[in-house]
Amino acid sequence: MSELATLPSRRDEAWRYADIDAVTKLGSTGLAEWQELAVPAGETKRICLVLGGDAPEVARMRLAVGDGARAEIFATSAASDYTRLEIDVKLDKGAHFEFGGVTIGGGEVTREFVTKTIHAEPDATSNQTVRAVHWGQATGNFLGEIKVVRHAQKTDAAQDFKGLLLEKGASANAVPQLEIFADDVKCAHGATVGQLDEAARYYMAARGLSPEQAQRLLVQAFIGDAFVELDDEAAREELLEAALEALEGSAL
Repeated sequence: MSELATLPSRRDEAWRYADIDAVTKLGSTGLAEWQELAVPAGETKRICLVLGGDAPEVARMRLAVGDGARAEIFATSAASDYTRLEIDVKLDKGAHFEFGGVTIGGGEVTREFVTKTIHAEPDATSNQTVRAVHWGQATGNFLGEIKVVRHAQKTDAAQDFKGLLLEKGASANAVPQLEIFADDVKCAHGATVGQLDEAARYYMAARGLSPEQAQRLLVQAFIGDAFVELDDEAAREELLEAALEALEGSAL
């Protein structure tokens, strides 16, 4: 069987908006590697990532979060070529998963986060906040799947996606999926896509800020929501600056 025969296509729901040409360049070997992580019961694990390469990249993480444990992943994707971060999470009793992600950039690049969160035991919680800021012909995607098994009562899960398009031609896609078999749960998701607030830009210009300064402040406020739950100030600043550097180099 040829290598290409094992690669995904847009017929696969999880690859619906992917850059399949870039995936083909990676080959099946580049897609095969999963980073396996376990968070023992009662412990906390935090991962902060800046994805910003100039070649196609698919990063894959699979987390098993024990009873009462907490897993946090925060990521900025400002790459100049196709970038995909995939996260599979299984939550045991009373565990929590927190994800905050930002995709940002221009060109003709697709940047995406794909998550699957399985609430396997009762009383687990999860929260995912994703912000996408794009211009040119770029695309920001978020595909988030939440599964709640039959006995995972008292599950509390939420997803929030917002896209900000700075130029015509850019796009953002959100595909929330809920598969719920328990009946005593809270599961919510929201998705909106829009443009910069012109009234806010006018307000800032009236007070002497340049268009570039106003844009930076508005974008910073917009993407900052993704990192609200990150209590490490230095890490939060690194993720924000990685995103804002992409904006400043855009010549918008």
